[in-house]
Amino acid sequence: MRKAVVVAAVTTAAIAVATAVLWRHWKQESERQRRKTRRILRKLARDCATPVSKLWVVADALVSDMNEAFTSQETSALNMPISYVSPLPTGDEKGLYYGLNLRGSNFLILRARLEGRDKSISEMHREEISIPSNVMAGTSQELFNYIALELAKFISGHGMETNDSHDRQKALGFIVSYPVDQAAASSGAAIKWKSFSVTDTAGKALASDLNRALENHGVNLRVSQLVEDAVGHLAGGRYQNRNTVAAITLGLATAAAYVEPKQALPENQSSSNKQWEMVINMDWGNFNSRHLPITEFDKCLDAESSNPGSRIFEKLISGMYLGEIVRRVLLKMAQEAALFGEEVPPKLRTPYILRSPDMAAMHQDTSEDHEIVNEKLIGIFGITDSTPLAREVVAEVCDIVAERGARLAGAGLVGIIKKLGRIENKKSAVTVEGGLYEHYRVFRNYMHSSVWEMLGNGLSDNIVIENSHGGSGAGAIFLAASQTEKLNS
Repeated sequence: MRKAVVVAAVTTAAIAVATAVLWRHWKQESERQRRKTRRILRKLARDCATPVSKLWVVADALVSDMNEAFTSQETSALNMPISYVSPLPTGDEKGLYYGLNLRGSNFLILRARLEGRDKSISEMHREEISIPSNVMAGTSQELFNYIALELAKFISGHGMETNDSHDRQKALGFIVSYPVDQAAASSGAAIKWKSFSVTDTAGKALASDLNRALENHGVNLRVSQLVEDAVGHLAGGRYQNRNTVAAITLGLATAAAYVEPKQALPENQSSSNKQWEMVINMDWGNFNSRHLPITEFDKCLDAESSNPGSRIFEKLISGMYLGEIVRRVLLKMAQEAALFGEEVPPKLRTPYILRSPDMAAMHQDTSEDHEIVNEKLIGIFGITDSTPLAREVVAEVCDIVAERGARLAGAGLVGIIKKLGRIENKKSAVTVEGGLYEHYRVFRNYMHSSVWEMLGNGLSDNIVIENSHGGSGAGAIFLAASQTEKLNS
């Protein structure tokens, strides 16, 4: 009996010792993994850092590239065509106007009433129409015949302005939004996706084709020219604020447009009309500089993209890529530091599975124990057993990536205003459009704060950042208003 008791005691002691050893080993391993996670996080923060000095270097590099692209006769990465030479809205235009927004595999038809600068847009109607694949693969004339037919139906359903004079021509604002999926820009498409300039014969031919289709379908509207959507947003900003000199799109993709001073107008574009202005559409998503804070994750993303070496700025600041950068960081942490357990979650290996709206939701999660982060990890990656520490790390990664993107966008904005020579002695308004800016509150705040930090208390009031007016495609309405006045002047 005494022997059995001794054996049991020895066995119990051995189990206790083994348990203690295992517990100590687990604690040591957990601490090692935690330290590894923190090292990855600290390196990410260092590589993504955007102090004010760095932001000014980036802004100056953009200004230098803009000056070179604008004055050079050769094709530039920024691709800065003179997209619009015509009056911009004054804010005095009133009436019912129509617009079109061609966006890859679909288009928007818009109708709205403008009642002056200080009044809200009223009677806004939008209709999104998908373009059949056979039409997209056909000719531009077939596409425009389809658009004209749908526009005629839309007008019939909503009615034209009954008190308009029959001899008064009305413009149809036409803006083009480039498809994020470059497959939509294939060689077989009806529209060759490119930047349109005022001297572009292809753009003029497309406008002529559309006007012919409109006439054939009895639509009493006329298109003056095709422009990119950033130009439309600038027109909307000018309608609301006379000091608007630039517009930026921050959504899945990014673009910018600005008003170049009249004295910079080339001789072949000169005009005696003092109301005409020159708008430059800038492909700033293609901006690149050795001063940009690029990490190992950005380099891998770029190398594995469909356009390696191109659109570097866009890959740092736009909604298409922010979530993907976060996913790549989390994947490394899962592989090297077991952030989500010993097994790497399979879905974490899926490219572009994390969208920017979900990233924003996790980033802006203020709930106890990051409950929203937990929900997103379960729903997107199938991670059902994340620890509070892991969820905190996810939120920190989102913060680092979003802050860098937003502050770089702010530096780009300041660069445009510096290019125009308006920082120190003129008030400037910049219109910003896109879901990333509108719906990602922390991103928006970081962008604003970067501008304030760069300019300081003395100059920060000289730049006003405003949200676009009217929503998706509304720029076409504002262009229609100014072009209608031009047609009848």
